[in-house]
Amino acid sequence: MKTRIDIDTHVFVRFWLVIVGLALVALALYSARIALLILGISLFLAFALNIPVSKIARRLPGKSRVGATAISYLVVIILLGAVIFLVIPPIVQQTAKFAQTVPTLVDHATTQVHALRDFIAKYNLQPQLDQAVKSINNTASSWAGSVGQNVLSGIGSVFSFFTAMILILVLTFLMLVEGPSWVRKFWSIYSNEPRMMKHKEVAGRMYGVFTGYVTGQLTVSAIDATTAGLMVFILSFIFPIIPASLAMPTAAIAFVLSLIPMFGATIGGIIITLLLAFNSVPAAIIYVIYFVVYQQIENNFIAPHIQSKKIDLSALAVLGSVTIGLYVFGIVGGIIAIPIAGVVKILIEEYIDARKSRHNDDEKTVKTVKLES
Repeated sequence: MKTRIDIDTHVFVRFWLVIVGLALVALALYSARIALLILGISLFLAFALNIPVSKIARRLPGKSRVGATAISYLVVIILLGAVIFLVIPPIVQQTAKFAQTVPTLVDHATTQVHALRDFIAKYNLQPQLDQAVKSINNTASSWAGSVGQNVLSGIGSVFSFFTAMILILVLTFLMLVEGPSWVRKFWSIYSNEPRMMKHKEVAGRMYGVFTGYVTGQLTVSAIDATTAGLMVFILSFIFPIIPASLAMPTAAIAFVLSLIPMFGATIGGIIITLLLAFNSVPAAIIYVIYFVVYQQIENNFIAPHIQSKKIDLSALAVLGSVTIGLYVFGIVGGIIAIPIAGVVKILIEEYIDARKSRHNDDEKTVKTVKLES
């Protein structure tokens, strides 16, 4: 039995127009992903700095947000300069120390090569070795031929990075200065007072998610950095070969990488362990033991207590949002993925509540009509 379905031409055209429109929107968003990422980072920083800027503005004579924002920027620049001044010299020192050990490593490798040659001659492996060396030489030649292109690409990447940083700083400054006036203009558009109050409540919850996550994550990262730096400083007394100045780079690495949810702290711990292993393997082992114990304490006590469930997300939602953020926007995407997921969760909850409320109102109306009839 054949069934014939008649579709109106207008419906058919409208359906495909919607599909094409969605495809064009997706393409436009993908093409503008770098600009959207810059705007997103600026908005994230504006949310993070809004609280201190507002507090400083209230204490200034004219309550100027421009002055408060300038003071906040100056403090951040001073802190970054101090961190760079204290972190770069020890890293350079460790690099030079590693370079000094290279000749010893080469001598050891040479001794191993002589033993390897005897093994190759004994088992007639010279043809396979020649083939492997030839393949390596071809690869090296191909890489050397593209060195110039790689250098130019690297210079372009550095230039793009600094350009993006300047744009982010300027956009964040303007958002902090003009943000309150834009918010007031936005709320003045509403003519329905109850709807405006409801939307203000939702916006307040979303803002609370952002600020709660930022302040909580910064606090957790600061504790992580302080304890890691203190641990390396103590190890410098137990193992004199470890310089005490290595504590500052340790704290900086732990602070920055622990801002990345889920596995950022683990990456930082591996890097710090390698830095210690260049000086003392026992010290690196002790740090690994400390790191494992501290991560258990942080994950089960420190982080839950500080975050205070401001972002009520399941482990699957957190891991999924972080994965999407990392693969789409890189490290920065991983950092801002969780608060964005928290905002999306609030919007979904509000939508579901609105649907339920509308459904209940419809049922009440139907019951009233039945009773009246």
